[in-house]
Amino acid sequence: MYTINDLYDLEHTLAKDYLSQFTYPWEALAGIKDFIYKLGETLDKEEYTEVKPHVWVHKSATVFDSAYLGEPCIIGPRSEVRQCAFVRGSALVGADCVVGNSTELKNVILFDHVQTPHYNYVGDSILGYYSHTGAGAITSNVKSDKKLIVVKNGEEAIETGLKKMGAMLGDYVEVGCNSVLNPGTVIGRHSNIYPTSCVRGVVPENSIHKNDGTVIKKR
Repeated sequence: MYTINDLYDLEHTLAKDYLSQFTYPWEALAGIKDFIYKLGETLDKEEYTEVKPHVWVHKSATVFDSAYLGEPCIIGPRSEVRQCAFVRGSALVGADCVVGNSTELKNVILFDHVQTPHYNYVGDSILGYYSHTGAGAITSNVKSDKKLIVVKNGEEAIETGLKKMGAMLGDYVEVGCNSVLNPGTVIGRHSNIYPTSCVRGVVPENSIHKNDGTVIKKR
C-alpha cells in the first residue's frame, strides 16, 4: 500500500520516468535536485522561461512579485505561486497547482493539480495528483532525536536510511487544516485527514484519519 504504483498515477507528472526507477517514493528524494537540473535543460523554450539560472517557469504560470524561487525549480503550466511563497529549491511543481501565501517548499515533487494554498511547509515530500493540504498543515521531515526515519505500518517497519523525509501523499488525499504529518508518514489514495490531526505511520487508501488518531474505512 505504499509503493509508488500503489500511491500515484504517474501520467500526471513530469517526473514519470524518474519515479518509475524506484519501488518506494522516498527512494526518489535524494535525487530530486539533480533530476530537476537535468529536466529543466530539456524543457521547450517556447513554453518555459528560465527566469534566472536553473529556475524555469511556464509562460502560462503566475508568480507574484513577492514570491521567492530558489534553484533548481520548475513551475508548471497554469500554476500559481502566490504572495510571499518561499520555494527554497529542488521543487518540481506540476500543472494547475497552487503554492499559496507564505508556503514553503523544499526538495519536493508536486503532481498536477496539487494545492498547498495557505501557510504550509512541505519538505522532502511527494504529493500526488489532486492532493490538497489545508491551511497551516505541515510535513515534519526530521525526527526530534535526529535518528534515521522508519516507515511504520502496524508491526511492519521499513528502514528508509534517511534523516530527512516528510510525507508521501497519494492521489486525491485531503489533509485538514493545522495537521502535522510526522516524518515518514504515508497516506494512501483518496484518504482524508481530519483538521488538527497528528499523523504518523501509514494511513491506508480510502480511509479517514480522525484527530484522535482513529482510522476508519470510507463507506
